[in-house]
Amino acid sequence: MKNLTAIVIGATGATGKELVKLLLDDEDFQKVKIFIRRDDDLNHPKLEKFIVDFDRIDDWKNDVRGDVLFSALGTTLKQAGSEDAQRKVDFSYQFETAKAAAENGVENYVLVSSTGADSKSFFFYPRMKGELEEAVKPLNFQKIHIFQPGILERNIDDDRLFENLGLTAIKTLNSIGLFKSQKPMPVKILAEKMIKISKSAAVEKVNYHKLDEIFDL
Repeated sequence: MKNLTAIVIGATGATGKELVKLLLDDEDFQKVKIFIRRDDDLNHPKLEKFIVDFDRIDDWKNDVRGDVLFSALGTTLKQAGSEDAQRKVDFSYQFETAKAAAENGVENYVLVSSTGADSKSFFFYPRMKGELEEAVKPLNFQKIHIFQPGILERNIDDDRLFENLGLTAIKTLNSIGLFKSQKPMPVKILAEKMIKISKSAAVEKVNYHKLDEIFDL
């Protein structure tokens, strides 16, 4: 499998940064297209940047063309400022980009969701993630891979204070043999598995990848 074009949204986040680095080093991908809100200092012969306004997708949806869409966009409630603002980033922007990709003939879609995602959940975050999963399933992709990792191990981020505290607690419990089913996942491993699965054959259209399976891929 050669000469693939990857599309990435969420390229400036922790998982997205690792994903872009690995894609640029992957000989199967000849082009990596990233859609970002502001320019950064990353440059590479294979990299194609699109500086976009995610609220104005009609201005750039025709550029969402390639072989695989990797969707790793997300924010925190603190960063967003409200549930409505967080939903716009975590749900609306990702869904609208996926819809544009499917309409443009992109065949494969790889989405970073969350463990516990459930469209019927009483809680806002898992409900939002579950609603996105349900919304993208009918889109006209040949393959959809939905990753549901647990706590992600990334660089320290003050906006994710509770996540960082949880990460420390879980790792401590893991070290004495407890809560192995909730072990943290380094974002580099998640990115590696996303790329690997994007190039694999899948029998089903929609494929879920939960924590233990992601490690085992």
